[in-house]
Amino acid sequence: MERQQYISLIFPLGILIVFYFILIRPQQQKDKKIREMRSNLKVGDEVITIGGIYGKIIKAKEDVITIEVGPDKMKLPTTRWAISSIVSQDKGPDD
Repeated sequence: MERQQYISLIFPLGILIVFYFILIRPQQQKDKKIREMRSNLKVGDEVITIGGIYGKIIKAKEDVITIEVGPDKMKLPTTRWAISSIVSQDKGPDD
């Protein structure tokens, strides 16, 4: 009787482990990459916001990033978490 109880416990635990490796772990890795990207933003990087706005970073403070958008170079302040991806990075003089 005890063997059947162990078997009935192993199946749900197996399903939880499979869900962890298929769903949870990849999402955590993706979130970690996004956090690293946002923490490494610097002036000169061309970025896309989560709203789809392309711009170039002209000022970067703790949580507020100011991007320059459009041909008239309008300045648009946004929060750091609103940056979706980096289009191109500004290469410094040492690169």
